[in-house]
Amino acid sequence: MKREDKVKIYKRIFRFCFTVLLITFLTLYTSQATGYYEYEQQKKATFTSEQIKKFEADVAAGKKVDINDYLENSNKDYSNKISDFGYSMSEAIGKYVTMGIEETFGALNKLVAE
Repeated sequence: MKREDKVKIYKRIFRFCFTVLLITFLTLYTSQATGYYEYEQQKKATFTSEQIKKFEADVAAGKKVDINDYLENSNKDYSNKISDFGYSMSEAIGKYVTMGIEETFGALNKLVAE
């Protein structure tokens, strides 16, 4: 490969990396400049203060209080048929690999013991 060709390839790689970094920077800068992060934090604070008011009202009314009624459910379920299939395949492969390794070492153990 000629030196000029290598230089062209390196320039193309550098240009691509620089473009990706520039786009990432502009995206983060825009989100910071528009106050997106502060907005998300304000939503959380509002939710928390509403839940505190609800809790205080329930305590004042003499209702039975459970902490789980006032917490936001942060457990997200991302499972679907494909991920379930992948999980079951992973378990099956793990089971058979474990069996194979145990049998191999068992056979080696018998050979060494004799």
